[in-house]
Parts: sequence; C-alpha cells; structure tokens
Amino acid sequence: MLRLLYVHESFGSLGGAEANVLITATELKKRGVIVGLWSRRATGKGEERWRDVFGENVYWETKDTLASVRERFAPDVAYVHKWDHLPTLENLVESGLPLARMVHDHDIYCLRSYRYNPLTRAVCHRPISGYCVFPCLASLKRNREGGLPFKWVSYFDKLKELALVRRFDRMFVVTHYMKAELELNGFASDRIKLFPPVPRPGEPLEPSFSNRNLILYAGQIIRGKGVDLLLKALARVNAPFEAVILGDGNAKAACEKLSRKLGLETRVRFAGFIPQDELKAYYRDASLVAVSSVWPEPIATIGLEVMRYGLPVVAFNAGGIPDWLHDNETGRLVPWGDVPAYAAAIDQLLADKPLARRLGAQGRVYVNKHYDFEEYLARLESTLTGLKKSSAA
Repeated sequence: MLRLLYVHESFGSLGGAEANVLITATELKKRGVIVGLWSRRATGKGEERWRDVFGENVYWETKDTLASVRERFAPDVAYVHKWDHLPTLENLVESGLPLARMVHDHDIYCLRSYRYNPLTRAVCHRPISGYCVFPCLASLKRNREGGLPFKWVSYFDKLKELALVRRFDRMFVVTHYMKAELELNGFASDRIKLFPPVPRPGEPLEPSFSNRNLILYAGQIIRGKGVDLLLKALARVNAPFEAVILGDGNAKAACEKLSRKLGLETRVRFAGFIPQDELKAYYRDASLVAVSSVWPEPIATIGLEVMRYGLPVVAFNAGGIPDWLHDNETGRLVPWGDVPAYAAAIDQLLADKPLARRLGAQGRVYVNKHYDFEEYLARLESTLTGLKKSSAA
C-alpha cells in the first residue's frame, strides 16, 4: 500500500494546481493510496473538501518539520507540486525520500514565471541565465500580495532552487513543450514523464451550431490571455455572430473599453465568472470556443474540456497548445499573435457549419482517445508506486 505525501503551498481551492492536487488525491485514495498533505497556507476556499480527502493527515510547514511529518505519516514517496521554499526543498532532497514533481507552470526556471515580456509579449526561448536579470529585468516581478507594485526575485536563489529540483527522481510535465523547457534548463530527459492533467469526463452534450453563431471565451481576463487580440479579431469577422466572454481579471475593464472602441458592444457580452456547473448551457449553444492566449500556456485545459463536448477550438500557437490542437484536424491553430488569421479562422467555422461539426467531432474522438481520465490515474499510481519499489530495492 502506497503512502503518498503531497507537498503543495496551498490548502484549499485557488487555481489549476490546486484542482489537480484535489482530483488526483481524491481518486488515488479511492484506489487504496493513503494520502497526506504538507502545506504552507490555507486559501479559505473549498477547504471542507480538502479535509474530507486528507483527513487528519494535514501538516503545516509553519509548525511541522519534515522530520516530524515523516515520523507521524511515514510517507513512501513525496509528490511535490508548487513549492519554492529553499530550506524545505533542501530538506526533501537530503531526506532520501523518493521525490516526484508536477510542473504546473514556468516557475522553476523563470524568475518572472510566465516566460514572456510583459510589454511586448514576446515569448522567451532562453535557459535561465544572467540575461534574466539584465536586460530582461525578470528579477522585478509584479507583486500581487499588496504593498509595493513590484518585488525582487533573487537570481541566485532561483539557481539554487533549480539545482535542487534537478535532483528529483521524476519530473511530471503536461505537454511536450514543457518537457523541452526542462531539458533546455538542464534536466535529464529520462527523468521527465508526460502526465497531462486530464479533465474529468462530464455528461455528454451535442452543441447546436445554431445560426446564432455563438463564440465563447472562458478563462481569466489578463494580459497573457490575449482577450484584447480576440476582440481585434472579432472586429474583422464578416459573418454575423454573438460572443460571450466568461471570466474576470485585471484586464477586464480595459477589454470592455476596447470592445466599445471597436464597435462590438452589441455583439460582445462580458458575463463575468460563471460556476462550472453552469458552463454547459453555454457550450450547448456554442459554435466554437476561442482560446486566445499569447503567453506560452503549459497546456490550456479549457481546450481539452470543450473538445470533449464536440466543440471546435480556435487558438494561437502558444506553448503546449499544439499537443492537442492540430490545425484542420481538431480545430484551427493560428500563427502566434496573427490577428487577421485568427479572424479568418473564426469566419471559416461560422460560415461552414459542416466543417465546424467535423472538426468538433474529430476533436472529441482525439481527446477521448489520448486523454483518458482512468488511464491517466492508473499511470500516475503505477509511476509513484514504482518510485517506492525502486527505493526499497
């Protein structure tokens, strides 16, 4: 029986990393794995579900040392998610415990954490180096915790963190793009395993592809998500359409202003945050889903989610998106930042409903074949159990 210690900075709902922790821990527990959690802070959201899953096996880095956690929980393997606290990372590496790390984003090897220039949005393709400090100025990172608008990120601390994480037994990544990013930063290829965070299958539905020509965007409204470029593309679309922007973020007001400036206020509606269980009503009436990210998305799971419902996706070629979006096979993949091409792809799918239905159907077949939820869990359990056995040998 595997005793698995999750190590993650947050306890409770917050973002994609927290969703992955909760879903995998829930399902592995059903398979007989004993799960525990070593965390640093509570989010104040959805904590009851986390307590149901981890029970009494929750420990806090603020008061529990790794030695005390090992004494009380006796883990076979530590499964690290988002964690950058150097002293405890060092303790983990020196502990002798088998270590696996799920790489959710670019935090490990990028001081700015999102791998693109915040002014030009040009994507970075360099390994970590002194270039990150100057001229990139990535050490000055936006401070989202209040106080000063920026905070300093130590280049030397990041190098130390990177050196420690390179000593982990396994690195789990979500796309081939992320695997290449780790290899670029000195990680051994044979230690990197592909584990995309597969969305749990929902109840099936059939999109209407009605003459309403409904275009959906669902996600954060921040600069990296490219909602401004989506709006500029919509202003070029010739076919009649409606567009609904689902979500919130610090760029929402600017995007609403841009929408009015482009004369889209009667065709584009900003609907704010919509609970997950209400999204299907939008999916059912949609003709396509727009993924407009220009930052190098690790995977963009919204695409996998809507493809499972038979909806075609239009997206920029950014980060790991090409792993699941194949142009003219499972949707339309547009050159990075090419607004006219993005508009043309939308126009094509709105005007040619048989094509939209065919791409949506092919996307559903593809995602069901290559992103199977039960297979993902079985592979994850097998790999983690293998680490335990290798340690015991």
